[in-house]
Amino acid sequence: MSDEKRRTAAQFGSAAESYFDSEVHRLGEDRETLASWCRGATRALDVATGAGHTAGAIAEAGVPSVVAADAAPEMVATAVREYPVTGVVADAERLPFADDSFDAAACRIAAHHFPDPESFVAEVARVLEPGGVLAFEDNVAPEDATLAEFLNGVEVLRDPTHVELHPVSRWREWFEAAGLSVEAVETAAIRLEFDPWTERTNVSPDDRAELERRFREAPDEAKALFDVVFDGDEVVSFANPKALIRARKE
Repeated sequence: MSDEKRRTAAQFGSAAESYFDSEVHRLGEDRETLASWCRGATRALDVATGAGHTAGAIAEAGVPSVVAADAAPEMVATAVREYPVTGVVADAERLPFADDSFDAAACRIAAHHFPDPESFVAEVARVLEPGGVLAFEDNVAPEDATLAEFLNGVEVLRDPTHVELHPVSRWREWFEAAGLSVEAVETAAIRLEFDPWTERTNVSPDDRAELERRFREAPDEAKALFDVVFDGDEVVSFANPKALIRARKE
């Protein structure tokens, strides 16, 4: 694992409890949708499980064997403590499992932290058996390059471990190139309250002020697309676009 990945894992590990308590990660119909896509499987893998919420939902959906994998040992420990899953410390781009090990895999709101998302996709395709399903979700970038640049800019300022949000079209290309046939795409937006969003990553006062300035001075098109809500000059919340993609190994 690279030094960059170790630093990212350490940062997330130190925030394991706050991620477990986070309603954005712990609740939501999206979590249940991903779990429902895995229903009927016998061996499921949750990649970059975080505090284990999605792995837990998959187990609750009746999948008898669920592996919760994450690069941060503290996250894995939290997942195992809270849910009936097996924990494995693992790099999402170099999964320590044999070919065709699982008949379902999931990854929820994590892939924008991956330096090499194509390797992640290839690894998931490798460990899935033919006919196995991938239940994938991530925040996504708009197809418009200018709007994508704005969103990625505020994300990396808020969280230095952020790498890049990608548009749905790019994820579709990567999945299909790896032999994963896209069966369904659902798009929505996740409402992020500005204060908890910045507090989860311990944003400094200066960076918080810069984030608010960027939202205030954003083009009208960005304010509308991201549905930014203000109270005077203060940002209250905004809507982050996301996509849920179900794909199946051919």
